[in-house]
Amino acid sequence: MFAIIGIVVLLVMVFGGFAITGGALGPVFEAIPHEMLIIGGAAVGAIVAGNSMHELKGIGAGFMKIFKGPKHNKQDHIDAIILTSRLMKILRSEGPVALESHVNDPKTSSLFAEFPRLLGNHELTALICDTLTLIVVSSGTLEVHAVEDVMDNAMKTHFHEQHEAQHALQSLADALPALGIVAAVLGVVKTMGSIDKPPSILGAMIGSALVGTFMGVMLAYGMVAPMAGRLKQVLEADEQIFHAVKQVIIASLHGWPQPLVVESARSGLGHAFRPGLSELLDAMRGR
Repeated sequence: MFAIIGIVVLLVMVFGGFAITGGALGPVFEAIPHEMLIIGGAAVGAIVAGNSMHELKGIGAGFMKIFKGPKHNKQDHIDAIILTSRLMKILRSEGPVALESHVNDPKTSSLFAEFPRLLGNHELTALICDTLTLIVVSSGTLEVHAVEDVMDNAMKTHFHEQHEAQHALQSLADALPALGIVAAVLGVVKTMGSIDKPPSILGAMIGSALVGTFMGVMLAYGMVAPMAGRLKQVLEADEQIFHAVKQVIIASLHGWPQPLVVESARSGLGHAFRPGLSELLDAMRGR
């Protein structure tokens, strides 16, 4: 929602300010389609040339994230801590055999079924189940730091893939001013081919060429770069739930008391998703 509002404000302020100061919008609007054909076409071509189909799909999904915001809310983070804590409790109190039925096939697990939104996050579910399966099959012989290294590596790989769309958008933002210059230069070339025309016609042609530079800069710094920054914020917000799950598993393996395990996971969450300690403990007792 805020992304849409920001774009509307940008367009209104730029074109409205130009009109208020006496600028004629007609020639600008007349030139925009032709300049955008060059700039937009070049931008699309550059993105296609520089990315595989996997990355292109990721860019499309990235645009959806920009406008939809983070995938999980505060309650989801509470549920993730509760779910992981209950799984670790089963491991401690009932042993690996009792835990195995839950992590081997989480879709049929009665415990995972209580948290359908978390179950829908396949990467998060895989992190939990793969880590706990590793602990189960090792019969408790793994060192805690080794488990932590494995989880860090899995999260690093996932986060890197998720950020590819953001890097592609930032690269596009960096390229757009130059693509605007390309459109402007072509407009100047066209103007030079009509140098014998009256000054009024030449002026309109030069103005049309300059619209290319204007569009390239505005798109880069007014739209695409802010979108890349917003996507980075959303992705980093989506990463917090993974860190919370990891902290519960590692702290539990260290044998920390349950309140300290919960606090170590809760305190690592950003303010937008961080519940109060009492709120979280009450939620765990309620489950």
